[in-house]
Amino acid sequence: MKLGFKVHYAVGCLGILSFSCGFAPPPSQSIGADVIVTAAPIYEELAAVHGGERFPHGARLLLIHNGTATPLLPGFAGSADASVSFDGSAVLFSGRKDAGDAWQIYELTLSDRKVRRISESTSDAIRPLYLPGWRLVYAQKSGAHFQMISARLADTEAIQEIEGKGVPTAFPISFAAVSAIPSDVMADGRILFESGFPLGEGGTPELYLAYSDGSGVESYRCDHPTKELDARYGGHQLTSGDVVFTHGARLARFSSPMAQEEGIPAPPADYAGRIAEAGSGDWLFSVRKSVTDSFALKLWRPGSPGLRSFFAQTGSNLIDPVLVAARNRPRRHPSALHDWDYANLLALDTRISRDGPLTAAPASVRLETRDDSGRAVTMGTAPVEADGSFFVKAPADRPIRFALLDARGEIIRQEHGWFWSRRGEQRYCVGCHAGPEHAPENRVPAVLTRTTMPVDLTGTASQQPQRGGN
Repeated sequence: MKLGFKVHYAVGCLGILSFSCGFAPPPSQSIGADVIVTAAPIYEELAAVHGGERFPHGARLLLIHNGTATPLLPGFAGSADASVSFDGSAVLFSGRKDAGDAWQIYELTLSDRKVRRISESTSDAIRPLYLPGWRLVYAQKSGAHFQMISARLADTEAIQEIEGKGVPTAFPISFAAVSAIPSDVMADGRILFESGFPLGEGGTPELYLAYSDGSGVESYRCDHPTKELDARYGGHQLTSGDVVFTHGARLARFSSPMAQEEGIPAPPADYAGRIAEAGSGDWLFSVRKSVTDSFALKLWRPGSPGLRSFFAQTGSNLIDPVLVAARNRPRRHPSALHDWDYANLLALDTRISRDGPLTAAPASVRLETRDDSGRAVTMGTAPVEADGSFFVKAPADRPIRFALLDARGEIIRQEHGWFWSRRGEQRYCVGCHAGPEHAPENRVPAVLTRTTMPVDLTGTASQQPQRGGN
């Protein structure tokens, strides 16, 4: 065999080998971006919803570049919860400078690796997410629960002028005696968050929505989970507008035309955390075969039969991957709140409900809130018109719920969970647990033809709050 033939033969064999054995590009190149992921020896995925610690043995953020992982913040004793800015230039994260510190919110500039602290608290602050404008949202430990906080990324005079001199640098935007954990910021600017169902009472994780000022809180859908196995968490909105989430052993989605969730035919596995959607159409998420295994990063092309390995690390659970890349900026929600201590709430037709027809005609509605010790307090009642409408003034920034009463004062239907209304919020609902997918009838509610003054149920009018209401 001549030398030239040998060289060509060897080169040819190498070419065949590269196709057959898959000399593939490094994983980060295959999705077109580096990846930041939280690595932890132990991961308690639902602990935060119950006010607990997700990483009892610590956690750290890793930067995966060309198939190699390096600590993103080597000077921190702990780091987690990466959120990449809309232009891809910076990263929000929760971190511990020293092992004994509380989790706090920091921002890392990727170009020069400078870190600055955002939150100032003695209690844990976790799960930061960028909001459009000059703000972020995160969960702050308050007592036994986490409360959502809106805060400025920078507190300059120019931003104060734009937002208004009276807008605080940081303020709470959730007001139920239960943890509220931000999960994603939607394209329309609303915050997708995890909390227990019924809100303020139950412990089964469910997905909810609120605007960036805390107004308009509602369930994403009303086909609520009934047991822990049906818990919804890890919600993330895709570029299609669908929201993908996990039940743990399976994936599901909310689509705009659907009034209930739709299953996703993904390969059987145990899933956790949020999904990162690559420009190629692949999904990058945390997967393990069984509860005795650690979570690793896998790629999946929706509709394909199997998962593809992306990255794994012995002894670590790899959670919540995010791509280091620019992304679409959500719409900024213009707040219409006022510095009042109440909200005006209009119900269009309390007879409409997903729970079926009422057993009697509603004659009045009772408003309840909670006192400082957590006990239910009745704030009073208001009449319900023949068309099912009522109009009330409710206390702001406090947990509230309604109960419909018949002419004898007996409960016809009541809310078992709680919600809240913000200061100066003007809000209406279609019906009694009608579901967010319902549209109102095109007519003037009877209560507004009788009066445009809401019944004052704030406890500051002549009627005084009374104990009871359970």
